[in-house]
Amino acid sequence: MVRLKRVYDEPSKEDGKRVLVERLWPRGFTKEAAAVDLWLKDVAPSTELRKWFDHDPGKWEDFTRQYWEELRRKEGIVNLLRGELEQGDVTLVYSSRDETHNAAAALKSYLERSRVHA
Repeated sequence: MVRLKRVYDEPSKEDGKRVLVERLWPRGFTKEAAAVDLWLKDVAPSTELRKWFDHDPGKWEDFTRQYWEELRRKEGIVNLLRGELEQGDVTLVYSSRDETHNAAAALKSYLERSRVHA
């Protein structure tokens, strides 16, 4: 199972493996405080795409489409994440305030869709 959780929310046993999926480390957090097991910054959207999106819900569909295209070109890192999922529950940890329109949510959808089509 893939879950989503903000890095600012309290870690729990139900999280399983906690994977930070942000290109930038969350400001003000130590590795211990973030309770992150793995940091996959290369699975995050490119800097250009992230800056263009700027957490604008009006750009969500275009952002998701472009990010998924980037993910298709990052097969190695995506497969590493899929391998983690085969071993158990994974929580994608992110720092965005918007809990709906963020890269971790788009990544979760991508993983779930690609699992169905595999």
